[in-house]
Amino acid sequence: MKAAVYTQYGPPEVAKLTETPKPNPKENEILVKVYASTVNRTDSGFRSAEYFISRFWSGLLKPKYQILGCEFAGIIEEIGSTVTTFKIGDKVFGFNDKSFGGHGEYLTIPETAAVTTMPSGSSFNEAAALTEGSHYALVDIKAAKVERGQNVLVNGATGAIGSAAVQLLKHFGAHVTAVCNTKNVALVKSLGADVVIDYQTEDFTKTETKFHFIFDAVGKSSYGQCKPLLVDKGIYISTELGKNGENILLALTTPLWGGKRLLFPIPSITKADVEFIKKLVEKGEFKPVIDRTYNLEQIAEAYIYVETGQKTGNVTLKIAEN
Repeated sequence: MKAAVYTQYGPPEVAKLTETPKPNPKENEILVKVYASTVNRTDSGFRSAEYFISRFWSGLLKPKYQILGCEFAGIIEEIGSTVTTFKIGDKVFGFNDKSFGGHGEYLTIPETAAVTTMPSGSSFNEAAALTEGSHYALVDIKAAKVERGQNVLVNGATGAIGSAAVQLLKHFGAHVTAVCNTKNVALVKSLGADVVIDYQTEDFTKTETKFHFIFDAVGKSSYGQCKPLLVDKGIYISTELGKNGENILLALTTPLWGGKRLLFPIPSITKADVEFIKKLVEKGEFKPVIDRTYNLEQIAEAYIYVETGQKTGNVTLKIAEN
């Protein structure tokens, strides 16, 4: 099968289109013919190993799993002998940041993992983009224990995580202030944001509104900048480690004082999370924002674009025709 393979850590060009053996499902696994995937911050982070800590999962000296692609959508072609919840021919989507595989024509994944049947009416391209941004956002929203009617600010509301966060927060009944650039103001309003701040014309840290939760989905602010905007016992979460990794230290210390605090939840995803997102899609409460679609042969170009930090929503990857 064709796959984008990387045998060493490094820049986008280390991912090369290669012929590689088609995987065989174990007794508890499904074999998925992949029609679409994405290129995202998770894939980029593991490929570059910019944060050395990622190597403790992916391999210290070289990648343990050489085909990236944590998101996927496709059709089950084969099932293991003990699989009971899926059948051959099912259209499925999901997330796999343990062994990856979405950047190849086939992947295997346990039936109990973060995979389920596709939402009715969704294309492979849409289904592939449903899980990465949404599950990161969901983990942080749950950690902040957001309640109906609370004021929440999302900085970076047009990335995969930020655009998902706006929609999920509205589902949970929050009053959402979203920060984005000028060209995406209308888009962010369409996602449900109650207030939109254009950071190109206004500094969101100067707003007089106080927030129960500030979520920096792009990691470009700091706890120090945002602390004055929090209510007493308000919570700040960033998707990045912060300057000199300060968010780790602050996550350990700020909860000790009982007031405003920074949290740094460890992301995780379950089958239940994927099924929850599927239900929101089918109810019309969640839709992935898709910026561009590349072919598998253009994998390096896709990485380069993602790493500009300028994408709006998700960058998808077409693996097969449908």
